[in-house]
Amino acid sequence: MRPSDLKFLKDLTEAASPSGFEQPAAAVFREFVAPIADEVETNVMGSVHALLKGSEGGPSVMLAGHIDEVGMMVNWITPEGYLAFKAIGGVDAAILPGMRVDVHTKTSTLRGVMGRMPIHLIDEDARKSVTKIEKLFIDLGLPAERVKALVRIGDPITYGVGFETFGDGMAVSRAFDDKMGAYICARVLEEVKKAGGAKGDLIAAATVQEELGLRGGHTSAYGVDPVVGIALEVGHATDYPDVDKRNHGEATCGKGPIIARGPNINPIVFDLLIEAADKAKVAYQIGAEPRGTGTDANAIQLSRGGKAAALVSVPLRYMHTPTEVLALSDIEDCVTILTRFVLDLPAKVDFTP
Repeated sequence: MRPSDLKFLKDLTEAASPSGFEQPAAAVFREFVAPIADEVETNVMGSVHALLKGSEGGPSVMLAGHIDEVGMMVNWITPEGYLAFKAIGGVDAAILPGMRVDVHTKTSTLRGVMGRMPIHLIDEDARKSVTKIEKLFIDLGLPAERVKALVRIGDPITYGVGFETFGDGMAVSRAFDDKMGAYICARVLEEVKKAGGAKGDLIAAATVQEELGLRGGHTSAYGVDPVVGIALEVGHATDYPDVDKRNHGEATCGKGPIIARGPNINPIVFDLLIEAADKAKVAYQIGAEPRGTGTDANAIQLSRGGKAAALVSVPLRYMHTPTEVLALSDIEDCVTILTRFVLDLPAKVDFTP
């Protein structure tokens, strides 16, 4: 991965953007695509659409990656100046005690510590269960009057960690789910532009509020109205201890993107994605999705009268934690496959099964 691309990925993941507060990540995305796209718009939801116009009237393609992340929100300030909070999206209460967090106020970002009673003061029965979110609090290390002057109810909170590389080609960060998908959308736009453009319009969409019910996916698919819509997401890697592969399938970090197959996926688009991967000589894995996928691909498929939808994912370990782990090579392979798919998509193609 080029240093400039690594910086873009780092900037995206570290931009604080819990669902409903995506503006910092949207700004990073817009800055990257502005010199590439023919048009860039931000809709009333906050999703960003970067358009690269096609040259031959071919089918339009929207690539969608959501820029919201799971997080928390200030719910109450105690008389002593501690913060009670609620989850935004699927936050695992088991990982929270002892964590450092960032509280994003109107004027600054405040470092906080997730507090609870230490194990010495918890009765024996309580030690055996996960402490509920409503029993946790955030300590800002400030006097109560100062906290109440700086913090407002509804201020968003993110895990207090960032992006770093480690091991052999691996990276760890919060919010790879799914800033990484938005990164892929923008990079494919860049590569298609370098190659002279596609036959049809290409739209790189950074969608919002996916973690709260695919809201940005619904509105972007309706507003952009593409012929083909592909969600770029993270998928559950199953290459670490105790994951039941009989139940969850096999997906390994470093062995290529996961191309989904199932009722949420248009079979013609699936075949063309496999063809693109084979032509580009890029490894891939196939993921079985017997129901709706729970991603923006759901929203895209069901938009208007129906869309030719697909889902391509990067294997991810430890989803919805502060330490999401992936292989950088899988991201780059995903860019390669999608670029080949877009460039090779015929001007006339029937996606009817």
